Amino acid sequence: MSNSSSISHFLLLPLAHTRQLQLLHFCLFLAISLAALLANGLIISAVACGHLLHSPMFFFLLNLALSDLGSILTTVPKAMHNSLWDTRNISYEGCVAQVFFFLFFISAEYYLLTVMCYDRYVSICKPLHYGTLLGSRACAHMAAAAWASAFLTALLLTANTFSVPLCHGNALGQFFCEIPHILKLTCSKSYLREFGITVVSASLSCGCFVFIVFSYVQIFRAVLRIPSEQGRHKAFSTCLPHLAVVSLFISTIMFAYLKPPFISSPSLDLPLSVLYSMVPPTLNPLIYSLRNQELKAAVRTLITGQFQKHLMAGKFL
Repeated sequence: MSNSSSISHFLLLPLAHTRQLQLLHFCLFLAISLAALLANGLIISAVACGHLLHSPMFFFLLNLALSDLGSILTTVPKAMHNSLWDTRNISYEGCVAQVFFFLFFISAEYYLLTVMCYDRYVSICKPLHYGTLLGSRACAHMAAAAWASAFLTALLLTANTFSVPLCHGNALGQFFCEIPHILKLTCSKSYLREFGITVVSASLSCGCFVFIVFSYVQIFRAVLRIPSEQGRHKAFSTCLPHLAVVSLFISTIMFAYLKPPFISSPSLDLPLSVLYSMVPPTLNPLIYSLRNQELKAAVRTLITGQFQKHLMAGKFL
């Protein structure tokens, strides 16, 4: 028996038990993380450098790409390090930092998706007031509110989690530090604290979820009232990427956290954790760029411009 003050490190769940599979997981995680870094980096660069993309939708998309990058960089490098060096250790301080930053970036993504839903609602349901309701100052305030709310959420949940005494060892059933698996190590007297954390998390999540559902009900009602088929198609096409990203994010989180306890096992929890922690940040840029001609054109211009720049620099050398 031990308490949290005597724990200097945690033991993470190994991705594999043979050296060959560990190296295979390292290569797989490396490929996924590089794809996420490249895709989100291109989105950030294209929006920041493309003057035609300085609109509220792309401003929020830039913030979403930043949160995706942060969530990937919080969990994957440590997992890759452990696979490469055949270790399971993470320091107590490192675990606290990983929990905080993962919650921070995941919460920021959820709040940003909620704000982006409001952007789509105003764009379709109140187009004449779009410039007034979503001016540059209003967009900056909403983005700042999303990041600040994510910071407070992460700080509250992290502080509550690590203030609970731990009495059941230090082995986590996850490849990164995560609150549900840390709470499994807590003493039996801390159930009230666990319930409080659950209530806070559920209240924040349900509030955003209700707002998103209500907004899309209003959006679909407005779209169906558009007389021309071309107008309806254009309105739907502006909402589909956001709806797809929201559905991917919420479905993976719900499936991972709300699955029945009797089907929980390390062999199932590991792929599920990879699914919700790595797949959305990697696919989000692809989903948004598939149907957005302006974004694809900006990314293409950015890539060709950089290629020509390096080509001219090589000629002068």
